[in-house]
Amino acid sequence: MSGTIRSTWLGYRRPDGQVGARNFLLMLSGTLYANCVCERLADWVVNTIPVTHPLGRCQVMPDLRLTFKTLVGMGKHPNCGAVIVVDHHKETGCTADEIAHEIAATGKPVEAINIRRAGGAVEATAQAMRAALEMQRRISGQRREEVPVSELVLGLNCGTSDTTSGISSNKVVGFCSDLVIDQGGRSILAETTEMMGGEEVLVARAANPRVAQRIWEITRRMEARALECGEDIRGSQPTGDNILGGLSTIEEKSLGAIQKSGSKTILDVVDFADPIGKTSGLYVMDTPGHGGESITGIAAAGAQVLAFSTGGGHTINHPVMVTIRLTGNRRSFELMRDTMEVDVSDIFDGTSIEEAGLRLYHEVLDTVSGKLTKCEILKEHNAFAIHRIGVSI
Repeated sequence: MSGTIRSTWLGYRRPDGQVGARNFLLMLSGTLYANCVCERLADWVVNTIPVTHPLGRCQVMPDLRLTFKTLVGMGKHPNCGAVIVVDHHKETGCTADEIAHEIAATGKPVEAINIRRAGGAVEATAQAMRAALEMQRRISGQRREEVPVSELVLGLNCGTSDTTSGISSNKVVGFCSDLVIDQGGRSILAETTEMMGGEEVLVARAANPRVAQRIWEITRRMEARALECGEDIRGSQPTGDNILGGLSTIEEKSLGAIQKSGSKTILDVVDFADPIGKTSGLYVMDTPGHGGESITGIAAAGAQVLAFSTGGGHTINHPVMVTIRLTGNRRSFELMRDTMEVDVSDIFDGTSIEEAGLRLYHEVLDTVSGKLTKCEILKEHNAFAIHRIGVSI
């Protein structure tokens, strides 16, 4: 492997010790009926992003708690310098006041606005606008400073996989993850459905028997949930686009997908949207394979950046966690050039995984230091989705 391995990047230090790759003002919707206010303000106010969703009410309590935890994770995310939380009326357990209270523990500016209490959508929008003006004035004076890679949390994910994924781009992501961990950083592997059939490979890398048992537990639980719905997950995976790309079985897909995890020891397994430990290393998060849900879980844990490997091409982009897309399929890169950052198809012409992995590593550090991704420039905020456990009520 040739080239210097950089050990620092430029980020925004937060009062709670985290470091952000961006300095967004976040308009965070607490419920479906606050979405329009959040989207309106994000359109009007510079460097402001909305997080909207269809949840926050009429959910069974386990789901409501998961919604609350995920929204709090978004507000606490280091890429957000300030947060305005908006809700509609009063949903016990997931109000704007309750969400803002948790976010305030980070020390960042946060304000809660209730549409009914404000006197309607127009007045709520006016209140939010005034708050946004003051918050943006406050956070826009912050400057990036040099920080070590040990302050970085890298998310690992893939989608629209094909026969090139497991032998090129996923391996490149894994090598990049290893480099981050070697520098003292952390990585998060998700997508439990894409571990099925490859569990033994991951179990062999578990830090201890408890972690090994947790890997078996989450994969078996995911399969059992599908069977309870009358669906054998092994009949719905690989997906149609995977099959079109040449993948034949869930085992083949999983053995390729887990290449994203690199070679490091798995320190722990956490639930959806839970924070990970502070120790440098690789962590597994229990999430569905659904891209929007899996990367939202990773983002809620505080990952500043995501390396997303795709075979057939993808436009996925999380609104808060910066999303870098790469592929080892040259045709896909050419077809999706306007939404893809890194082409590693030269692996098939003789470039080593190590060389391509170092290229991705430097792209990651450039990006968290301020370089915009293509989907950021296009405002393609299309991948926020909260995992659901039960039925609507």
